Amino acid sequence: MEIKSRFDHFNVNVTDLDRSIAFYHKALGFTEASRKEAADGSFVLVYLTDGVSPFLLELTWLRDHDQPYELGENESHLCVRVDGDYDQVRAFHKEMGCVCFENEEMGLYFIHDPDDYWIEVLPVKG
Repeated sequence: MEIKSRFDHFNVNVTDLDRSIAFYHKALGFTEASRKEAADGSFVLVYLTDGVSPFLLELTWLRDHDQPYELGENESHLCVRVDGDYDQVRAFHKEMGCVCFENEEMGLYFIHDPDDYWIEVLPVKG
């Protein structure tokens, strides 16, 4: 059996949904594509889109989880490619105070969101 699949979404749990939505919009231009809310208010799922690809970032807010998430030593991360002047985007992220790691030799840097998830930022290929 050969299975064909495609990426759909990636999930991160967040402690402050509005703060996270605002961060992803300001830092990366992502906008809300859809939202699901539990009838009992126990969780909210917000799916963010880049407006170009079908891939979504799912932000999960859990009502009963009010402390920071323990991210441990997991080095998994989201990676985005940004259009436009890469150096100008990096300068903007530095102004925001969200750049957490840079490797100029490799031509990349990372930003972190309000819950300390890391996002790799690369220029568009070509």
